[in-house]
Amino acid sequence: MSADIGGSIRVLIGDDHRIVREGLKQVLADAPDVTVVAEATTGPEVLERVQALQGRAGLDVVLLDIALPGLDGLDVLQALKKEHPHLPVLMLSTYPEKQYAVRCIKLGASGYLNKSADPDDMLAAVRKVAAGGVFVTPATAEALASAVGQTGAQAGPEALSHREHQVYRLLTQGQTVSEIGAQLGLAANTVSTYRARILEKTGAKNDVELALYAERHARARPAA
Repeated sequence: MSADIGGSIRVLIGDDHRIVREGLKQVLADAPDVTVVAEATTGPEVLERVQALQGRAGLDVVLLDIALPGLDGLDVLQALKKEHPHLPVLMLSTYPEKQYAVRCIKLGASGYLNKSADPDDMLAAVRKVAAGGVFVTPATAEALASAVGQTGAQAGPEALSHREHQVYRLLTQGQTVSEIGAQLGLAANTVSTYRARILEKTGAKNDVELALYAERHARARPAA
């Protein structure tokens, strides 16, 4: 597993909110077998820190926020799994499991955890993925089972491609086409094309209906 720092599990925290990073560090500090060795506040910075630590050689787990500035957390996850396929990545989010857990695990994450998770669950997740396992909450297991059970045309946001889902999430947060383009590094007309596909797949006529659609699907099944 790990080792250099007194046998500790070496963790990098990637989150742009200082209060979240401090909270995570406080939780992890209570465990003698876990050490936070690096922090990052943007997507590109996560990749730089991991590279500086030589991936799995100097790191055991990456705790990664989905909503990162500079580079979307899901894009960071894909880049990490390409460059460091054996480095466990535990995704963190404020979104319910139903919305993102399946997508994250399909992209190679070793687990998905809500930021409001109990500290004991957080530590259990870090230990399990550091040991090579996959951490699945009951809500994530339910979302995975639902996804496996779907055949033919998928229902809900899972029908969207990775890039469409990124645009969908930002649209439902109230961002404009130009703002989304700037954040994702896409031309405005490209974002507009994705938006049109999203509206077609969801059956929404405009951004207001899309936001209502997102809210319905978020509440469709309560998190466990």
